[in-house]
Amino acid sequence: MKITCNSQKLVEAVSNVQRAVSSKSCLTVLEGIFIKAEENQIILCGYDLEIGITTKIDANVKASGAIVLSAKIFSDIIRRMPSDEISISVDEKLVTTIKSGASEFSIVGIPPEDYPERPLINSFSDFTINSMTLKSMIRQTIFAVATTDEKPINTGTLFDVSENEINLVSVDGYRLAKRSEKISYNEKIGFVVPGKTLSEILKLLPDEEKEVNISVGKKHITFQIDNYSIISRLLEGDFLDYNSAIPSTKTTELVLNTKDFIESVERVSLVITDRLKSPIRCIFSNGQTKISCITPLGKANDEFQAEIEGDSVEIGFNNKYLLDALKNVDSDKVKIQMNGPLSPLKILPIEGNSFVFLVLPVRLKSQ
Repeated sequence: MKITCNSQKLVEAVSNVQRAVSSKSCLTVLEGIFIKAEENQIILCGYDLEIGITTKIDANVKASGAIVLSAKIFSDIIRRMPSDEISISVDEKLVTTIKSGASEFSIVGIPPEDYPERPLINSFSDFTINSMTLKSMIRQTIFAVATTDEKPINTGTLFDVSENEINLVSVDGYRLAKRSEKISYNEKIGFVVPGKTLSEILKLLPDEEKEVNISVGKKHITFQIDNYSIISRLLEGDFLDYNSAIPSTKTTELVLNTKDFIESVERVSLVITDRLKSPIRCIFSNGQTKISCITPLGKANDEFQAEIEGDSVEIGFNNKYLLDALKNVDSDKVKIQMNGPLSPLKILPIEGNSFVFLVLPVRLKSQ
């Protein structure tokens, strides 16, 4: 193999596919990047048996071939190369020479035939979604994905598609996040994508209007984003029946300024530390929202105005869970509904149903 390519494009491609490379594996080949040169382009792939990222960049290919190189050392080398152009050549003993300007490195590669093949998807569903829409939907739900595998299905986000609508839903036992949008796809399908996969997709989605193609198979899914193809396994199991988990009634409803609520909770949270944890106490009554917290470090009180209809309520929350939900509201004002101090707090947009966030309360001592 012998190629020459633009160093900036190579660095960008390697940085992105490297996200799917295993940092520590009993198989050394999984700690590498697969590189294949053919027909004036090079294909780069990172794959840890759960998620794979593949891309192509233009190159001057003088001799075709393939090699697997340690992702860490290869990435470190090309990032520090002095010239805009990099040449890579591989001999019959897999010694790979990397040159740029006056700099030259020689590293030993791994046989390409040792690299695992990415699974082939016999997709039963294909649909497209706007990249900006998908980015917003993932961002507003991924915070509620479970980080422990006590219930493995909860470490992913449910994609629930039916009747030209797509719902993304994440739950972790303490909160729920649901995001809804209209799409041009009329079949009914449901699948759960690992949170790790979605966090990598979030980094690859562009900040401009483009189409993302999604192909769903029985056990795997592929996202095609620009020049990147991301393949991931799907999670198996029974996901929560989220429609029945979302309260349909309310005894208290508030309309308040999102920023006011966030800043008030953040101020009161200053007396909470990782060692000294305590719920924040919220009292919604007579057009006022009063927030307080007491820990061995001290006590804090704050309040702000809100439009309140219905019963007064005193309720407790984990400050982090409440802030995570509020910070993912994309509007200046927000609607909040409650059904007493022991039912979930429901966060909604002022108009429409583009998102629903639930935060379970914490039982206060007085309760």
